[in-house]
Amino acid sequence: MTAAAARRTALAAQGFADPRPAGPVTRRHLQRVLSRVQLLQLDSVSVAVRAHYAPVFSRLGPYDRALLDEASWQHTARRPRLLAEYWAHEAALVPVADWPLLRWRMRAREELGWRAHSQAVERSPQLVDDVLAAVTALGPSTAGELERALEVGRSGPSGSARGPWWDRTDTKVVCEHLFATGVLTAATRVGFQRHYDLTERTLPAEVVARRVDDDEAVRSLVAQAAVALGVATEPDLRDYYRLPPARSRPAVAELVEAGVLLPVAVQGWSAPAYRHRDARTPRRVEGAALLCPFDPLVFCRPRTERVFGFRYRLEIYTPQAQRQFGYYVFPFLLDGELAARVDLKADRVAGLLRVPGAFAERGPDLSRAVRGSLAQRLAASLAEMARWLGLDGVAVGERGDLAVALSSAVRAA
Repeated sequence: MTAAAARRTALAAQGFADPRPAGPVTRRHLQRVLSRVQLLQLDSVSVAVRAHYAPVFSRLGPYDRALLDEASWQHTARRPRLLAEYWAHEAALVPVADWPLLRWRMRAREELGWRAHSQAVERSPQLVDDVLAAVTALGPSTAGELERALEVGRSGPSGSARGPWWDRTDTKVVCEHLFATGVLTAATRVGFQRHYDLTERTLPAEVVARRVDDDEAVRSLVAQAAVALGVATEPDLRDYYRLPPARSRPAVAELVEAGVLLPVAVQGWSAPAYRHRDARTPRRVEGAALLCPFDPLVFCRPRTERVFGFRYRLEIYTPQAQRQFGYYVFPFLLDGELAARVDLKADRVAGLLRVPGAFAERGPDLSRAVRGSLAQRLAASLAEMARWLGLDGVAVGERGDLAVALSSAVRAA
C-alpha cells in the first residue's frame, strides 16, 4: 500500500469517510460511530469538553450530549445501556457486550493486586467487606458517600490531614480495586465522579454470566482494534486496548492464519502492517473535524506521526513557558490531512470558545491563498463547536503562525 492509501484506510475505519447525518443525531447514528471506534476514552480534563463527548462530535457534528450520557449510564427495557466503563485503552467506555472480553484483565488485577490496596487492607482489614456491604445497601455511591457512610476519616495512617488530590483515601483505593477486578462498576457519573454499584446490578445478567476463553477474548480485542484502525502494525493493534505483547503477538498470528488480518507492506513504514479484511480504502476523504487529544484517531502518538507525519504531544504537564503549542491542543483534520492545530479553552463565564494559539502544520510554506482557505475552514469548525458547547462565539489569541489569518476569518464569518 502507498502511505496515502494507508492514511485513507485509517480515516475510513474511524468513520471519517461516512457522511454526517442530514437531520438530528440519533441513537442509531451513535451506534454507527461506536461500531467504528469501538471505545471512547475517558479523561477528567474539562478545559474544552470532556474527552468522551468529542469523538462523537468530530464524526457526527453537533449532537445532544445527553444521548451519550443515556447510552453510557442509563438502562431501560426499551433503551438498554449501550456502554460500560472499564480499563480498555485507558479508562474508557466500551460496548456492554465487550465487558466479558476484559475479564482476563480483571483477573490479572485481582491476582496482582495493588500495593496501595494491600496497604489499605492492612490498615483496615474489614474495609473491603464493609465497602461491599455499604454499596449493597446504598446503591450507586461515590467513594466519598461510602466513606461518610462508613464513618471513615480522611486522615492518613499517621493521623495527618489528607494532602492533594493524588493522596486517595483508603475507601477510594478499595473502590478502585473492586472496579478494576470487576466486582464494582460505574453505574453512573455525576460531575464526572464515578458512582459505584455492584456489577451484577448494573450490567445485564447474560453479560455478567458470559465467560470467554482468555485467548479468544484477546483475539476478539485485536480484531476489533483492526476494525477501528483499518491498517496497522502489531504495536498499533496492541496499543488500542493496551494489550501485553505476549498476548497480542500470538493473537495477530492467529488472525492472519484465519484470514481476518492480511499482511501488507506500507510505503515508508518500517514495521510489517496488517489490513483488516473488511477495511475499505476510499479514493478521497473530504470534510473537516476538530480532534480532541484523546480521539482514537490520534491517541497513539507514534502511529499519528507515522500515518499523518504529525508529531503530537500533550503539553498539559509541561510548564507553561516551555509549551510549544499550548495546554489542550486539538489537531484539525481537513480533507484527509492533519492540517493545523489549535489550543482551545471553553470560557463559560464569557461565553466564548477561546483559541490562545493557532498553528498551520506546513507553517511558512503555505501560500497566502491556501492559508486563507485553511483559516476559513477552521473558523467554520470552531464556530460549529462553540454553538455545540452553548457558547456565543470564538475569540482568537495571538500565538501561532495561523492566528492572524484565523482571527480575520472568524471576524468575517
